[in-house]
Amino acid sequence: MKWCSSWSRLLAVSLWGLGISTGHCATTELKMLRVTTREEGGVTHFYVQNVEAADVTATFNMHLINLKGSTNFPYTTTFAGNQTVEAFALTPIDHDIPWDYSYDNAFTIGSMSAVHDDTYVYSLPYAPGSVFRVTQGYHGSFSHTGPDEYAIDWKMSVGTTVYAARGGVVVKSKDDSDKGGPDRKYESCANCILIQHSDGTIGIYAHLKKGGNRVKVGDKVSVGDCIGLSGNTGFTSGPHLHFSVFKTRSGKERLSLPVKFKSADDPRMTIVSGRNYKAAPIEVQQVKASAPLGNTVTEKARVGS
Repeated sequence: MKWCSSWSRLLAVSLWGLGISTGHCATTELKMLRVTTREEGGVTHFYVQNVEAADVTATFNMHLINLKGSTNFPYTTTFAGNQTVEAFALTPIDHDIPWDYSYDNAFTIGSMSAVHDDTYVYSLPYAPGSVFRVTQGYHGSFSHTGPDEYAIDWKMSVGTTVYAARGGVVVKSKDDSDKGGPDRKYESCANCILIQHSDGTIGIYAHLKKGGNRVKVGDKVSVGDCIGLSGNTGFTSGPHLHFSVFKTRSGKERLSLPVKFKSADDPRMTIVSGRNYKAAPIEVQQVKASAPLGNTVTEKARVGS
């Protein structure tokens, strides 16, 4: 059987190999899902354990001989974080003749049922009052295409404090790398933080500084919380912060989502490459983590001057 994780394609530019761990900085193979089988009365039951805190979406392609499935294939579904469930079962068509199966599988972090809240306005991911320049915005020709179509890069010195643009639950936190450069051999070396929002979408902050993450998996964060320090790790031509929001389509595909931001000068805008943006004071909004990651967190505050 063949396993394929598109977690390794979460950022084509900077996170290649994180799921499958075959890159320059990889040391061990990481699997988000573990599949086990059990036979009872001639029926083969497939169980899937999601070892991630986040939802993971998988697509199964089965190659069956004298078997029928309890579902149609290819079969795509989302498995909740830190849970083990029965995914499907295979039953012989004719019990008097041999049967066999093989399968291949692809999986990626996130939920296929997520529906982005388009009314939500994101905060700029840095300190209120500070100004940073966007070096690559939506549809950027260098790398913001396909699954990164709506990503944004801010030019940012190493060690700059990064703030949560939206609240949620931390589902991935990597900050063990100190390597980076303008070569694809560094793609798996990007440090990052992934936050799952209340609508099931995921925000990713990448190229962070080694040892700079201030959050861990399972932490609930509110908009404006300090989550880490910017860096220059992974496939990068210079220090910057990469941010994007996405949902999954299948075990092989994810969908990049356009989002609106608020700045000190505009309460609802689309980021444009080549412009400077000043962060506004942060209006902390209600954060409701999607089950089973956590409970509702409500805060009322105003941060910044």
